[in-house]
Amino acid sequence: MKKHRLFLLTVLAGFFMVACQSNQKKSEAEKTPVQKPATTSSEWISFFNGNNLDGWTVRGKAKWKVEDGVLIGEGENGHIYAAPELTDLEVKGTFRISDQGGGSNSGLYFRSNPPEDNPDSYPKGYEAQICHNQDAHTGWLWKPGTPTGKATKLITKDDEWFTMRVKAVGPTINIWINDELVMTYEDDEYKKGYFAIQCHNPGMIIEAKDLYYKDLSK
Repeated sequence: MKKHRLFLLTVLAGFFMVACQSNQKKSEAEKTPVQKPATTSSEWISFFNGNNLDGWTVRGKAKWKVEDGVLIGEGENGHIYAAPELTDLEVKGTFRISDQGGGSNSGLYFRSNPPEDNPDSYPKGYEAQICHNQDAHTGWLWKPGTPTGKATKLITKDDEWFTMRVKAVGPTINIWINDELVMTYEDDEYKKGYFAIQCHNPGMIIEAKDLYYKDLSK
């Protein structure tokens, strides 16, 4: 009988020790904050909600609207700016321009800012050209009024959707059209600014959708 009691006491002591260790581990776990997945620079972030112009700032005389998930600019010359303000970045979108009698010319701006002395004038920054009917055509890199980085080929035309992607890290700028790299250039004049889309000529229409960016400065 004594041996039987000793055995029961030994088993109970073992259970008690295991329970104490389990409670101690649980208590330590509760003190440790849960680590949430970090947001990384590899994630694409939308800067157009497809419904309205929330988050955009209109400059100039062009008229902008949203229809069926598409941002549309037409009328006279003007630009529409979008946050955020970035340094190193990647941006992409799908675009279409058409000539309604005034010539089709647009552009996707990055690291751009409205001039302080005339906010309705052309942005101070870089422009990935959107224009299928001139020598410095779609895919060229422009600085204000100046074709700067040459695109290797023209692979777009009016009235057809195409994709554009731009990557700017430090002075290195790359432009892809329909996933084909067409322009690489080194320039460090403009270091920080906003995205913008241009409506250049009266009588043209610029359409944009699927607008996303990455902040590569993090």
